Amino acid sequence: MVPRVLRPRRAAPADAVRPTRAEINLDALRRNLRVVRAHAGSARVWAVLKADAYGHGAPAVARTLERSGVDGFCVALLEEGVELREAGITAPILLMGGHYDNAHGEVIARGLVPVVYDAKQVEAFARLVRAGAVPGPIDVHLKVDTGMGRLGVTLADLSELGARLAAVREVHVRGLMTHLACADAEDDGYTLEQMARFDEAVAGLARHGIRPDVLHAANSAAVLRARARLDAARPGLALFGVAPRAGEARSLGLRPVMRVRTEVVALRDVGVGACVGYDSTWRAERPSRIATLPMGYADGLPRRLGNRGHVLLRGRKAPIVGAVSMDMTMIDATAVPDAAVGDEVVILGAQDGEHGSSSIGAEEIAVQADMIAWEVFTGISRRVPRFYREP
Repeated sequence: MVPRVLRPRRAAPADAVRPTRAEINLDALRRNLRVVRAHAGSARVWAVLKADAYGHGAPAVARTLERSGVDGFCVALLEEGVELREAGITAPILLMGGHYDNAHGEVIARGLVPVVYDAKQVEAFARLVRAGAVPGPIDVHLKVDTGMGRLGVTLADLSELGARLAAVREVHVRGLMTHLACADAEDDGYTLEQMARFDEAVAGLARHGIRPDVLHAANSAAVLRARARLDAARPGLALFGVAPRAGEARSLGLRPVMRVRTEVVALRDVGVGACVGYDSTWRAERPSRIATLPMGYADGLPRRLGNRGHVLLRGRKAPIVGAVSMDMTMIDATAVPDAAVGDEVVILGAQDGEHGSSSIGAEEIAVQADMIAWEVFTGISRRVPRFYREP
């Protein structure tokens, strides 16, 4: 079968010329899986690897987790599922996005498990079996909207869809799922409301003779708080070392997986009143030493960090000055007088240097750039090569 789905390629480490790179600690990834498993109890763990495994590189992350015994994977797009299969992943892959257009046959040919939520999707998969294109019945997971207001069959429409599913022998509802909207909130009220609606959905389908084998709802926040674990859990962010509730990662035993680093490529001394960067948004108030870094917003360094964020240079925080450019960024290295061209600069992660040890986490960057940690990771672009490390 000739693949219909194509995918963009990331910059390969072997082709890297710039010193800008993302280092992925596979040992930390395995450790985080163990932490998540401990909180998941008896529930199966299906790792969510959408958006290129939250920017960490889906194929390498999936291979590591599969070897570590993860029960399966969840992705949003067909293209993401194809990428994992082409990387040799054999574990179950749940395709959660529900957008298949005319690619229903490829979903099944790739060994992916589709999520459905309306009769048209069900019928499209049933036609494949009737036409003899694929063997049946086809296993699917049904998504119920219990309060996210995004995708999923509503409770008002569930009975009608349940009756249709009961009549379509070519499709088997193997799983029932929903998506929690506020699992990381201090107040569990809305999550409890959603789970009560989910229980209604389970009972409603049972009246049509549909009894899914697997019920699942929990994301990272719900797993770590021992909420809505059911038969399977779908952790994402926690696997990469960040707790959905700020500040809890270390106490839970989670460790950062990604470290982004670059190097100083130029240094210059500027006098009082000198301006730096586009639109001259920074002006020197003292004689200053400016270092230029070969990383910009096209690589995933948020533009909002201009005159707000920091990087690590020789173990000390150095402020970002001026506007972050597409390909380059300037920092004030005045407080690091021994800085030199070629020095390592850490954008995200920890650094031990001549002037101490420090770290910058995704949560810190998110606060400074008015983002969330998910954006920080997924924003590291494909032109930044990923280097995979075993300590």
